[in-house]
Amino acid sequence: MKENLKDVRGRIINIQHFSTDDGPGIRTVVFFKGCPLDCAWCHNPETKSGREELFFRVDRCRACGACLAACPANARSIVGGAPSIDRAKCRACGLCAEICPFGAPERVGREVSVGEILAELERDRVFLERSGGGLTLSGGEPTAQPSFASALLSAAREAGLHTCLESCGFCSRETLARLLPDVDLFLYDWKITDEREHIRYTGVSNRQIAENLAFLSDSGARVILRCPMIPDVNINEDHLSGIARLAREMSAVEAIELMPYHPMGIGKSGALGTRAAYDRAEFLEADELTEALDFIRDRTDTPIRISGK
Repeated sequence: MKENLKDVRGRIINIQHFSTDDGPGIRTVVFFKGCPLDCAWCHNPETKSGREELFFRVDRCRACGACLAACPANARSIVGGAPSIDRAKCRACGLCAEICPFGAPERVGREVSVGEILAELERDRVFLERSGGGLTLSGGEPTAQPSFASALLSAAREAGLHTCLESCGFCSRETLARLLPDVDLFLYDWKITDEREHIRYTGVSNRQIAENLAFLSDSGARVILRCPMIPDVNINEDHLSGIARLAREMSAVEAIELMPYHPMGIGKSGALGTRAAYDRAEFLEADELTEALDFIRDRTDTPIRISGK
């Protein structure tokens, strides 16, 4: 393996081992930090920003005051017995997280090298190979760190591991072409078919996303279309018809996966000191998508399933 690949560094939030939801078999999933979209319902809001941040879980804090002395930016305070953090001052240095005995603050985001991740993959190798699994890059958005993603995918392929890239598809054609040779399977998001609604709920147009999917299809890539299902946002005939149409027109799409909304991002947004733009507190149960699944199935022969069912 080229030594320079091992030295390439990037920013992630987590490495998840033994995942069965992010590609075939058992996967080791690397969650990249940074995303060009701002989805209102984002399940992982801590991956939106490319910089390091700080979770602060108020319910864990016992107002012991240990973090006040540790904070070099004087961003921590206790007023009337209630803990507070001044986000404008906070540098996300993580010193408060190191000293807190209750785990209330947590640093989100760290730099790692390709070599460090490969070492973890080697420890998982027997499970990955026996299950037909491998490495999955997720996020956030891996294409937002193209050099790191490229080096990691290339190194994994050189090590004989199956690779998946989960992507929102909002990147340059050049970036996608650069990553394509080292990706065995794309897990490609299709969030909202109507362009104006896509802009409203994610902050960007879906034109480039559709064009990049067409590029992958023309290039002979393998794609699973992943579709988050968000109540009162995209569970409608227009979007469901759009999913079926993409599956019919794009030869690369070999399966469709409907992903029920869950409210985990609401608590995470609060821990980041922000508020989720979409704040439905109830889970969308898999059985609630049966009608949507049947609607799409009637309009395409592409295999389709609901995540978690």
